[in-house]
Amino acid sequence: MSRGTVLELSQITKRFGDLLANDAISLSLRRGELLALLGENGAGKTTLMNILFGHYTADSGQVRVFGSALPPGRPRMAIEAGIGMVHQHFTLAANLSVLDNVMIGTESLGQWRSGRRAARDKLVSLADRFGLEVDPEALVSDLSVGEKQRVEILKALYRDARILILDEPTAVLTQIEAQRLFETLHAMTEDGLSVIFISHKLAEVMAASSRVVILRAGAVVAERDTADTDRAELAELMVGRRVTRPVREAQQPGGNVFDLVKVDVIENGRKQLDDVSLSVRAGEILGIIGVSGNGQASLGRLTSGLIGASGGYMMFDGVRSERFTPRQLVAKATGRIPEDRHAEGAIGDMSVWENAVLERIADRRFSRHGVVDRTGCRAFAADLITRFDVRGAAPQTPIRQLSGGNMQKMILGRNLASVPKLVIANQPTRGLDEGAIAAVHGELLAARKAGAAIILISEDLDEVVALADRIQAIFKGRLSAPIAAGDADPKRIGLMMAGIWEAGHAA
Repeated sequence: MSRGTVLELSQITKRFGDLLANDAISLSLRRGELLALLGENGAGKTTLMNILFGHYTADSGQVRVFGSALPPGRPRMAIEAGIGMVHQHFTLAANLSVLDNVMIGTESLGQWRSGRRAARDKLVSLADRFGLEVDPEALVSDLSVGEKQRVEILKALYRDARILILDEPTAVLTQIEAQRLFETLHAMTEDGLSVIFISHKLAEVMAASSRVVILRAGAVVAERDTADTDRAELAELMVGRRVTRPVREAQQPGGNVFDLVKVDVIENGRKQLDDVSLSVRAGEILGIIGVSGNGQASLGRLTSGLIGASGGYMMFDGVRSERFTPRQLVAKATGRIPEDRHAEGAIGDMSVWENAVLERIADRRFSRHGVVDRTGCRAFAADLITRFDVRGAAPQTPIRQLSGGNMQKMILGRNLASVPKLVIANQPTRGLDEGAIAAVHGELLAARKAGAAIILISEDLDEVVALADRIQAIFKGRLSAPIAAGDADPKRIGLMMAGIWEAGHAA
């Protein structure tokens, strides 16, 4: 290893059956460097990092850390060598507290007394330092997706790693939180910490990294010093072609399709939504923007039929109710894209075709007289795979084998294949690469043009501004009045996200 190099991966190759996930990949990381790893969904980035951390064993190649060979397939050895990893998908115990999750594995079984108080103090200090607010005593099962991601980041930082791997660390953070995180990481790299982070956010990569390595189809296709490249070049290197995002066209919306009228929601003894009202019309996208943990999860569950209103009511196509069940929503041609694709959007051990028809198995296209038409189901799944560019998939493939982005495209496809009347799109592009984001945006705008009413719940300000016709901000379970997209400058939306609906007036 050259002087100043803390990590070196040499000719790493990994196959899963016929799939070549990593093809003789070599890269290095220097002391105090912040290296970005870019690539499309399924390009092999996470597989490579899992080999580095010991979750997978490479078929060939070697990993060296601080000059010494790292034994393959042993995460404990990676941790002891000074490597910490924040996984894209959560590895938390839902029935334990935040503090318990952070402390797991840090104390000896023979230790007669737990250092819980000191651990709590350290956790609170880290949370304050990184701007990642979380209650140490809260149960993980009660946290939002964004809050769980904060715990994952804190869990890795708690172990004082010298090399930190971050797999999509800001996927559920706001722009301000992400900026604070990278400011802290930059300060730590100045003290010698080395960081590899996987990200699909090109603006974030340009602002945060010093060097970029790009993977495509499991191989390194380019390496750039960040100062010598730009977003357009990186996007083209990632996907092998020029990427442009679709543009929302002006159109006249139709009548109201779905309304919330002065709705309250109480979950786990706490009011999560407070006097919330909204209306979405046919051929319109209503954007809901806010910092993670302000009630978006409850709003998504309510509009998807998983919970009912504690006060107020809903209107769907002229029908009033305190709750529309998932069965009723599906019958009313509702497409539901959940916040957590793994926990709520798919059943991992089922095949792609089974997941494709899961919500609509009673449809005559997929079953007759209670007998499933497997041929028809597989044909439907194959069409979705082609139309929505779901890579690495065949109808019989277990859906858990797909990358997160390709799983998301499959979920999107099953909901938009037939024009729905209402679409609940909750964080629809979280964790997707630039090409996939453009594809998802294009499908949502096509559904809008075809007359669908779409509620877009997102923490991505650029996404909401680009897609929504009207925008409402959510803050501490309350919704602002809607504003037109033409009035949605970043400063005004930022104030709304902080609970300031009108100049000088906080919610």
